[in-house]
Amino acid sequence: MGRGRVQLKRIENKISRQVTFSKRRTGLLKKAKEISVLCDAQVALIVFSAKGKLFEYSTDSSLEGIVERYERNAHAEQHLVVADTESQGTWTLECSKLTSRHEVLQRNLRNFMGEDLDPISLRELQHLEQQIDVALKCIRTRKNQFINESISDLQKKATALQEQNNMLAKKLKENEKTLTEELGCQQEIIGQNSSTFNLRPLSQQPYPFLTIGGTFQAKGSESEVAVVQTQPSSATLMPPWLLSRANR
Repeated sequence: MGRGRVQLKRIENKISRQVTFSKRRTGLLKKAKEISVLCDAQVALIVFSAKGKLFEYSTDSSLEGIVERYERNAHAEQHLVVADTESQGTWTLECSKLTSRHEVLQRNLRNFMGEDLDPISLRELQHLEQQIDVALKCIRTRKNQFINESISDLQKKATALQEQNNMLAKKLKENEKTLTEELGCQQEIIGQNSSTFNLRPLSQQPYPFLTIGGTFQAKGSESEVAVVQTQPSSATLMPPWLLSRANR
């Protein structure tokens, strides 16, 4: 059967207690040596028996070095705890100051809004009035400055627009002048072409009109020619067959 679990309580039998102490002490020293070798750790073990006998183990040559290191670390941790406590107290004090300041600012804001004026004395009311007057002067000064800056910006924009308008008007005049010159040149070219193109008079036609049974006379200028048909002269001789066709 397996060994049962040992109940952790003081062993009443003195001999059994001494035997258990010896066995457990040996196992504890063995475990301390193993953890120091396996994990490269510094281990110090101090054990006092019930009779006051000292048993110790140290991975260093002396136990005092590890104990001093322990004291330094414990002292540093104690200082950290004290610093944390002091910082908490400082933050608590700072929080209370900020809370008080917040309440004062809230009360002043209500006073500036014309609220909660009953508990204020005459001197405090006069001081409040002076503060409001100073604030109004600052507000009016800033308002006038803003208006002047806006007017200056608008004047600059108006000047820029006027210059742009003048530039566009100048370009328009130049375009009109160029167009007028081009139209004049075109009219001159058309006039030159029309002056060179003349109609010949009828007298200078290379081929005279053929007249049968009458004559044609040309009247008018070179450009306008009127053709007049005259009655056939009795002196005109025509063949009989042509006269018969004409009477039909």
